[in-house]
Amino acid sequence: MNTSFFGELLQTISERGRALIDRARDRRGDAAARSQSLVDLCEELLSGRGEASGVALAREILAFYSELTVGPRIAFFEALAVHFGVDRERIDAAVDLWTRAGTDEAAAELHLAAEPRRQELFRRLNLAPGGTAALVSMREDLMDALVHREDLASVDQDFTHLFSSWFNRGFLVLRRIDWSTPAIILEKIIRYEAVHQIHDWVDLRRRIDPPDRRCYAFFHPALNDEPLIFVEVAFTAGIPDAIAPILGKDGNTLVPERATTAVFYSISNCQRGLAGVSFGSFLIKQVVEEISREFSRLDTFVTLSPAPGFAGWLARERTSESPILAREDLEPLEALDRPGWWQDGAAEQLEEPLRRAAATYFLSAKGRGGLPLDPVARFHLGNGARLEQLDFLADLSEKGLAQSHGFMVNYQYDLDDIEKNHEAFAENRTIVAASGIRKLARAPRELVRV
Repeated sequence: MNTSFFGELLQTISERGRALIDRARDRRGDAAARSQSLVDLCEELLSGRGEASGVALAREILAFYSELTVGPRIAFFEALAVHFGVDRERIDAAVDLWTRAGTDEAAAELHLAAEPRRQELFRRLNLAPGGTAALVSMREDLMDALVHREDLASVDQDFTHLFSSWFNRGFLVLRRIDWSTPAIILEKIIRYEAVHQIHDWVDLRRRIDPPDRRCYAFFHPALNDEPLIFVEVAFTAGIPDAIAPILGKDGNTLVPERATTAVFYSISNCQRGLAGVSFGSFLIKQVVEEISREFSRLDTFVTLSPAPGFAGWLARERTSESPILAREDLEPLEALDRPGWWQDGAAEQLEEPLRRAAATYFLSAKGRGGLPLDPVARFHLGNGARLEQLDFLADLSEKGLAQSHGFMVNYQYDLDDIEKNHEAFAENRTIVAASGIRKLARAPRELVRV
């Protein structure tokens, strides 16, 4: 798809539509006046029928919004919540029609009536050139406001609902990122790396250019040069149990033909405005299949993943009146309070109780809806992976020690089992785990033996 062509086409439509309407409005004034003026434009956009003028008006609204400061933006979000919700009179009429008639037409009207008006507003704003990117950025602003304004949650739910359709996995395109990739995209890979910081261009090249490295990114046609999620891969001779050798600067490389294992050591979501929007399951499976086509001898596909919630959960366990962990494991963990514990003899005594704690965390610590408390575990288990290996002192960076006491995890993607594992997790919240991890934990009934 030639997205630049369609972008230029929308731009042309917008310019011609702009000539059809005279929007010379005073954009000065206090916050309330500015946000109210923007609300009036939105009402006009919803009531209009002409597509050319609608594109021009949508473009103007987004440009107007981009000039707002924090206060007027929150006032605008308040208006979206209060004035662009459902039409209650229309709902009442639709319910009455459904009660009396019960026809397919009545059901369709009830469905339309139940939709908040702001959803159609967002669809029309999306017609403007660059509309999708502008709406993703608008949601970022809303997420900042939600920290203190829970009453705006309904607006966020509508963003999430629409984005879930617009960013369906069927629309995503997988591309390999290498040293020949345009610099504008490479710069964003550096900026968006969320797991292991890329320090400079030399560091980036070390991750994407050697023959034993690969990087893949998913893109959406509406966001030309904006990666949505990218995956960094290293080829190794076995399942790694530490991140330092992979990120090391020794310059040693492995001939890909001698590798047995592809390691996904960093997976970064790039667009904060799409947080909570599922791109669908099996994203990693698509990368696995891409690598398999190039290197058919690879037989093992694993991650080397962080455990961002482990340290926080363990701290709560240690002070809980009814902990999941056994008392005989909790007592030795007091050594974690000593600075530099991982550098002295305490590490050896702590390894087994920490391993049991980590196994219990991954298998038993649950959050909302019975899902694993750990966000990385939710992602990989939902993608059909198996919890394969716990790695003690695998990440000795300041961040790794703070969030997981140095623990990392290997999730394994077996092409023959991905769909089965995914279905077990999606339907029953079943965690498929290796027997060694099950033995370490007080295994709940829903664990699958492998």
